[in-house]
Amino acid sequence: MELLQLQYFLEVARTEHVTEAARRLHVTQSSLSKTIQRLEEDLGVSLFDRTGRKMRLNELGSRFRSRAERALFELEQGKQEMSDRSGPEQGTLELAVTTASTLPPILREFRKKRPDVQIHVQMLSMQEMVTLLHRGEVDFCLSSPPIQEEEIECRIVMVDPVLLAVPKGHRLAGRSSVSLTELREEWFVGVKQGYGIRSLVDSICRSAGFQPRYVYEGDEPARLSALVEAEIGVAFMPSTARNSYEQIDYLAIENDRMAREIALLWHKSRYLSRAALDFRDVVVKYFGTLSQADT
Repeated sequence: MELLQLQYFLEVARTEHVTEAARRLHVTQSSLSKTIQRLEEDLGVSLFDRTGRKMRLNELGSRFRSRAERALFELEQGKQEMSDRSGPEQGTLELAVTTASTLPPILREFRKKRPDVQIHVQMLSMQEMVTLLHRGEVDFCLSSPPIQEEEIECRIVMVDPVLLAVPKGHRLAGRSSVSLTELREEWFVGVKQGYGIRSLVDSICRSAGFQPRYVYEGDEPARLSALVEAEIGVAFMPSTARNSYEQIDYLAIENDRMAREIALLWHKSRYLSRAALDFRDVVVKYFGTLSQADT
C-alpha cells in the first residue's frame, strides 16, 4: 500500500466523482482510476459503489476512510514535528475562523512576535472548520459558538456581550440600553442563518415573544455597520465589532444575558509547533486584556 494511493482514495471519497477528484489532484482520470483499483486489489475488497464516473463509498470504504484519514493525519504531524525540531521555523501557521472581528489585532501582535512565520486564514462554516481540524489541516480555529467534540480541545477565551447598533438619527440613539420588547417593530440587518450569532439572537428574541424582521441577510458581518449607518436597519452586533469612528450608537440589552462565547480550538492529537504555541499565547493574552477592560 502506498501513500499516494491513500491520498487519491481520500480525494475520491470526498468528491465522489472521478473527474472532479482528478482535477483537484492535477492527474488524469485514467491514472486516478488505476491507482484506486490497485488499492482495492491490495486490500482485497471494493471500497466504492460505481455508477459511471460517480463513485460512492460503500460500508467497507467508509470504515477504511477513517483509518486512512488518521494515518495521513499522524504522518503530517510527524512531518511538522521534525521540521520544527530541525531548525528555525519559516513555515505557515494555518488558521480558520467563524468570527473575524477580533482577528486583525491578534495577527498584528503575532507578527511582532514571530515575523518569520507566514499566516494563512480561512473564513469557514462550523462544519468546514470541524472537517479541517480532523484532517489536521489547521493549527487553530477561532469559533463562536464553541465546538464540543471528544478529539477537539476547546478553550473559551471570551464571553462577548451582544449590543444593539442603531444609526445616530434613530429613535433609540443616545440611550445606554434597550429592552428586547422595545424592538418588536424594528427592521434588522444581520447575517444569514448558519452563523452562530444569528442562531443566538433569533433564539433569545423568540423567548422574548417575537421573531426579528430582517430587511437584509448576508454572509459578510463587516458590512452590517455600513448598513446601520445608512439607516437600512438596526443590528445585533458583538461588542468586539464596535467601532468608535462610525456614526452608530451601541446599546446594551436590558435584563438579558445576550452574549456569545468565543473559543480557541485545536485538535488534541495535532503537534503544536513553537510558532503555534506562541500564537496561542498571543490569543489568550489578547482576550484576557479585553475581558479586564470590560470589567
